[in-house]
Amino acid sequence: MKLSLLPCALLLLLATGPGPGPWPAAGAQESCSQRCGDRGGLCSCHPTCFGLGTCCKDLREFCLEITPYSGSMMGGKDFVVQHLTWNIQTNVICRFKESVQTLGHVDNFGRVHCVSPLLYETGRIPFTLSMDNGQSFPRSGTWLAVHPSKVSEMEKSHLVNETRWQYYGTTDARGNLSLTWNTTALSTRSVSIELWGYEETGKPYSEDWTAKWSYLYPLATNVPNTGFFTFTPKPAPQNYQRWEVGALRIIGSNHYPGQKDVHALWSNEHALAWHLGSDFQADPVAWARDQCLNWERLEDTLPNFLEEVPDCPCTLDQARADSGRFHTDYGCDIEHGSVCTYHPEAVHCVRSVQASPRYASGQQCCYTKAGTQLLTSDSISGSTPDRGHDWGAPPFRAPPRVPGLSHWLYDVISFYHCCLWAPECSRYMLRRPSSDCRSYRPPRLASAFGDPHFVTFDGANFTFNGYGEYVLLEAVLTNLRVQARAQPRTRPNGTQDRGTGLTALAVQEGNSDVVEVRLAEGTGALQVLLNQQVLSFTEQKWMDLNGMFLSVSARDSVSIMLSSGAGLEVSVQGSFLSLTVLLPEKFLTHTQGLLGTLNDNATDDFTLRSGRVLPPTASSRELYQFGADWAVENASSLLTYDSRFLVNKFLYGPKHDPTFQPLFPEEITLNPNQEAEVAKLCGDNHFCSFDVVATGSLSVGNATRLAHESHQYRKQSLQPVVSCGWLAPPLNGHKEGTKYLKGSEIYFHCENGYSLAGAEVSTCLADGTWSSPTPTCQPGRSHAVLLSIIFGGLALVAVVTLLYVLLHRRKSNM
Repeated sequence: MKLSLLPCALLLLLATGPGPGPWPAAGAQESCSQRCGDRGGLCSCHPTCFGLGTCCKDLREFCLEITPYSGSMMGGKDFVVQHLTWNIQTNVICRFKESVQTLGHVDNFGRVHCVSPLLYETGRIPFTLSMDNGQSFPRSGTWLAVHPSKVSEMEKSHLVNETRWQYYGTTDARGNLSLTWNTTALSTRSVSIELWGYEETGKPYSEDWTAKWSYLYPLATNVPNTGFFTFTPKPAPQNYQRWEVGALRIIGSNHYPGQKDVHALWSNEHALAWHLGSDFQADPVAWARDQCLNWERLEDTLPNFLEEVPDCPCTLDQARADSGRFHTDYGCDIEHGSVCTYHPEAVHCVRSVQASPRYASGQQCCYTKAGTQLLTSDSISGSTPDRGHDWGAPPFRAPPRVPGLSHWLYDVISFYHCCLWAPECSRYMLRRPSSDCRSYRPPRLASAFGDPHFVTFDGANFTFNGYGEYVLLEAVLTNLRVQARAQPRTRPNGTQDRGTGLTALAVQEGNSDVVEVRLAEGTGALQVLLNQQVLSFTEQKWMDLNGMFLSVSARDSVSIMLSSGAGLEVSVQGSFLSLTVLLPEKFLTHTQGLLGTLNDNATDDFTLRSGRVLPPTASSRELYQFGADWAVENASSLLTYDSRFLVNKFLYGPKHDPTFQPLFPEEITLNPNQEAEVAKLCGDNHFCSFDVVATGSLSVGNATRLAHESHQYRKQSLQPVVSCGWLAPPLNGHKEGTKYLKGSEIYFHCENGYSLAGAEVSTCLADGTWSSPTPTCQPGRSHAVLLSIIFGGLALVAVVTLLYVLLHRRKSNM
């Protein structure tokens, strides 16, 4: 359809709606200077212009692409601006977030370089570029600042035997320390190695609470850039000893000591045991105990953050399935060998994805091989909550929201003081107790997969072979929207299936970024778009975005974790996308769309926009009309239209194609030659059988079967579990058992000299209570004491008798 033939109303819609607007006139010229992201004017400066052929000619010169595009928030990463060459000697200034400036340069090949600054936040950082010594900044781009623990090992210096560095000065930790690095990461003949310290000053939770990195002193200058350095630590001067957390920085020797925002390599942040004063090395236990007591006194004056952190899942299966609210703790990951340094009895730990709303705190939950939760009340391997969330929290920068570092100051270094350097761990555990799971409520689960088939939050299921764009989920509670595009598959012979499948999914919550996951045209590979721009994951698999976190796995799977606790997982299953949506319980009665009305009542899941409800017995043709009723509207579309086909088919055309003739379940007739194969592959899985018939492909049916089984497994993992909570051992006694779920039994015993008053065993009942409270151990004649008295008395009688006999014999002999 030519644009000139479109009615006036439609032209107005295209000019103001989310699409690309009218095609530009041939040969139109307009600059992208300070217009990046703008799709108006004679030509476009929006990322979609590449596929539409509407870009301004100078787009790449002003809307910058950089390589590498990411680096540690500690700064010091040199990156090159692509597609921009500069042959004039000029001062280059790179400005980040309109406030932090670093000096760039132009190399011998005319390429423009910037150096990332030291930041106190993670995520996508906007930057602008000046080529006229700061008079104007017409060029713009985005830098991805990364949590230090997620930076590539090639980009860091490494503390050889890091544990020894952090125990230096304690028992058996003396001698030299060594540092290594990748020499190609710093193009200089000699380097300087510096110590930087991190601190947070001011009154906690007040406006003057400030985070600050400070240059302290050099360890060495003009060291050959060999990739190795060793030294014998000396106690730091008194004025430097207040810094207990820090990192080493390696820079070229041509820079002056402590010069900021220059090309550098940083080590991991760590406990500066090796740098502390002679009083620490003289008696590290006494020194650490004093620090532990000081921390304890400070903690008792701070707000109780434990009241707002989420409860832990009850089981390992729940923790791994609740991917919207909890994510793997990289320090204890069952999929990577379960190296749990701080939780040796655990095989897996998770952390709460979102920081708590007021205090920006975090939760940690650890589990045993048997799948039960580990509590600090039973073991020092138990999980501990965090006053400072390890990943930080927006708006970042101010404590305790600084990623990684606030957590180090308020949760990690205090663990060293109390548990690793001094035997005062009970003090730490008392103020960082594990959460049990009595208040935990699993999220609700819905899925869409295959041809496509939908399983609602309340368990209703149906097949809807619409060709178009549809609302899967809307929730006014947080203004959460999930939309999908469904298209038919083209067979190898060129014909189209009568079934369709999901090819693109987009999500936004409130004013968050918009993330879209789709199958790349022609390749079937997974493609992720952020605000309609294709993302690259060559450097980072995890991204901190506005209102969400995004994680990409190597198995063609994307996880989206929203600030509300909702989570989406999108993966490639066969020829189509498979979607899983997890919603916390607070979304009850707040959802609508193809995934149903979440209210624990499956009979109203087929609710039309008008509010009319189709019965659960509705025919497949009626359900087809239900699906069509939830077609997306142009004005509210989240999906991207960056090709002529997408624009013509889904933007200019109807959102639901009324001409498409779908295959309905009652029309399924198996070819006799297929029956045995389908029965063997699908069994009683009718979704699988339908897709084999709809597509003529066993592989498509198998992908559908696997997706459905994955949904069922996760649903089973998320079943509610009754917990009775931790049960204390008796005073002057002990208990056997650390599992507190329904049916668990705890046995009690008393120490010698005490007798048990109360039940010897307590069972966790279905109503979440224990059958008996913890008994008491009372001083008295326990069985052991009575037996010792009896046998002791018998022994005394025997001795007296023996003496009498011996004396009697002696008297007789005399």
